[in-house]
Amino acid sequence: MLRPLATLLAVVLLCAGCAEISPPDTAVQAGYGAESGEEVSLPLTEAIAKLPVAKEVTSGYEREKFNHWVDADGDCQDARNEVLLEESRKKARGRCEVSRGTWLSTYDGVTLKRPGGLDIDHMVPLKESWESGADAWSDEEREAYANDLGDPRALIAVTAATNRSKGDQDPADWMPDATSYHCTYVADWVAVKIRWGLFADRAEKAALKSIAAGCDDPVVTVRLAPGGQSDGDAGQGDVPAGDTGEDPRFDTCAKAAAKGYGPYRKGRDAEYEWYRDGDKDGTVCDS
Repeated sequence: MLRPLATLLAVVLLCAGCAEISPPDTAVQAGYGAESGEEVSLPLTEAIAKLPVAKEVTSGYEREKFNHWVDADGDCQDARNEVLLEESRKKARGRCEVSRGTWLSTYDGVTLKRPGGLDIDHMVPLKESWESGADAWSDEEREAYANDLGDPRALIAVTAATNRSKGDQDPADWMPDATSYHCTYVADWVAVKIRWGLFADRAEKAALKSIAAGCDDPVVTVRLAPGGQSDGDAGQGDVPAGDTGEDPRFDTCAKAAAKGYGPYRKGRDAEYEWYRDGDKDGTVCDS
């Protein structure tokens, strides 16, 4: 079982402008007021302000340290194929290996119908996560990060060309060609960093602030990475969430739909925030 990230983080930053610290001697956690597995919700500008700042870890990264594209639930679909199934704008073909669908690459606005031209991008690249705190994680935690299906912003299907253009760069050095997507990109980047307790370097944080200044300060809602993975089909258990009236939470829309749940609409259903809105139409789990 994965240990909660909070147990790995020894120093809590109590202010947004605290002095820079140097990992890996000191791990960091911004004071988001939530425990592992709990939800955080705050305006984008405040979320950026609370990102802890530290010098990047510049050695030791190897991609092999992040075991990725695993089939965590044993349904024959690895994490890559799970994302392709979730983000296809039309019902994707293929069960274990997706062979056809319709995907919109939000980085450049390109639509593809075959997965061969797509990469699954880690919103915060693996190398960037290593440089931002993942160097101190266990192998299990790095695997969970590399295959994170628990937040639709963590992994995204985009054209291979844009993914390779991005590489391991943060927003100080690279932003998508689609300028209309910049505010969403920054909000999603920050959400993933908050979810996994990752810090930012000074140039990265300055870039995030600069880009966010041109946005309408959307609220970023994110659930901090859980300390363990549940068994079975449901991502957060196979029962409704107490007296909230919410449906059970699953790892993917496909699993929710298989159990008869959905669709969920943005602004109406709390469950909308749990899943990927691959076509950005305001509705999830609708197929």
